[in-house]
Amino acid sequence: MAEILLPFLCILSIIWSYCCVLSYIVEPGPRFPPTKGKVWPEPQIEVKTQNFFTLCPVTLNIEVKEKNCDILERAVDRYKNILNDFHGISRKNREVTKWRSRQNHKTSRGVTYRGIIHELQVFLSEPCEEYPHFDMKEFYTLSVDTISVLKSESVWGILRGLETFSQLFYLSNDYNEIRINATSIHDYPQYQHRGLLLDTGRHYVSLNKILTTIDALSMNKMNVFHWHIVDDESFPYQSDKFPTLSAMGAFHPSMVYTKDDIKKVVEYARDRGVRVIPEIDVPAHTRSWGVAYPHALTKCYKNNRISGLGPLNPINNVAYKVLRQLYEEAQEWFPDKYFHVGGDEVDLSCWSSNPEVYQYMKDHNLNTNKLHALFMKNVIAFLKNGTVPAVWQEVYDEGVGLSKETLIQVWKYHWIEEMIKILNDGHLVVFSSSWYLDYLKFDWDSFYLDDPRRMVYGKVDNHLLGNIAGGEACMWGEKVDDVNVISRTWPRTSAVAERLWSGIDYTKEPPPVSREVRGRMEEHTCRMRQRGIGAQPPSGPGFCLVFS
Repeated sequence: MAEILLPFLCILSIIWSYCCVLSYIVEPGPRFPPTKGKVWPEPQIEVKTQNFFTLCPVTLNIEVKEKNCDILERAVDRYKNILNDFHGISRKNREVTKWRSRQNHKTSRGVTYRGIIHELQVFLSEPCEEYPHFDMKEFYTLSVDTISVLKSESVWGILRGLETFSQLFYLSNDYNEIRINATSIHDYPQYQHRGLLLDTGRHYVSLNKILTTIDALSMNKMNVFHWHIVDDESFPYQSDKFPTLSAMGAFHPSMVYTKDDIKKVVEYARDRGVRVIPEIDVPAHTRSWGVAYPHALTKCYKNNRISGLGPLNPINNVAYKVLRQLYEEAQEWFPDKYFHVGGDEVDLSCWSSNPEVYQYMKDHNLNTNKLHALFMKNVIAFLKNGTVPAVWQEVYDEGVGLSKETLIQVWKYHWIEEMIKILNDGHLVVFSSSWYLDYLKFDWDSFYLDDPRRMVYGKVDNHLLGNIAGGEACMWGEKVDDVNVISRTWPRTSAVAERLWSGIDYTKEPPPVSREVRGRMEEHTCRMRQRGIGAQPPSGPGFCLVFS
């Protein structure tokens, strides 16, 4: 029997070995070929035909037909330059005559070629607003033809449409010409608040990198730059009222953000439809304050001896005086309606170890949780009329009385249960828990599958789902600085951007990330690189054409 089976076993072994070898054979070329002229984030409704046009960047006219303003004029100039420099093709290396002569070879392109795209007409029906805001309208329609048309009632919608228009262009297979297909788009975001938190307290991030970050936010149709500006390790915010905070608390005198720097960031972001929400986090994450104002912090005790400094002292007038004036100043410099007051990760054991604080709690019948709630209530009162707080979820958990407009940022574990409680109480949620960029083991495709409304669908009344205002990816700064902050942030944040803009059918389980999505991500990553945003490769082997 063994003699009969042995030849068959040998043949099976050879076949198995051959199949194993084949499984390791890799075809040349990108793992996921990039798409051509696909938009990121994906529009709500897009109808694209095979008919296409070619682009001569120096002759394309973008004309504003109705309302106009400085924001729109600067945007038109900016996108003209983007298209003029598309894939390195500019006035210097492509003369108009060469472009025009190429257009004469219409028959070589097939019957779907429709000539040169001549103009984009921009119709803004309502006057421009001064700054982007929580309730801003971002809906737009776009029709691509020889004479293309972009319409919106809001300048912010026009900005989103101009970005989409720029992304529809692509290089032909022989890389010799720029093409765009005849397309019709109706688009709007699913979530109002689509943001990125950037921590500049653990490592200083230069102004140039912050502006690059805002460029990337705009390219991904995100509309919030959450600036976690100070932390335990450094105080780079250069206050006019309290200059010693940064003079003594910053890493270095050159590593500060001046009033002019902040103004530049706010104005740069405004031109791109991005809100700047500052966070001056209290009472924790304030150790850097104590270099200039040690009495503002709580002395922690261990075995009846001072063991160090902890959070801001909740019963010290110096702490409140500094904080009140600091918030007043910051609200003048940052015009957004929302101001993030923090409230997370307070070392409550330090408060209870301090004899004076402990006695205060005893005299007023407070525990540490109630003391934290009292502190945050006092802090929120420092915000001027019309300013609304954003807080980390601990502030809600401690029972602080919060207005219905307050943004409660969910970031900890058990986030589904937390969101359900917040929503049932009628509050607004900003979701971040599964979008922490400092967790390097998570790549963009794991971020892509998460949708906060889907997480709680069926667990709360459907009308409460709209109270999930949106979400933020969080780039905490322990291991990023100017060298790697852009590549660590992008394109992983692009996955969050598409989820918050495009949304999903949250009544169903999301499908796996498709090859088409991966191909769009490849194209979009190269697109960001071509515009000076050093995004890391998204999905394995591939290449980008980036011309200097």
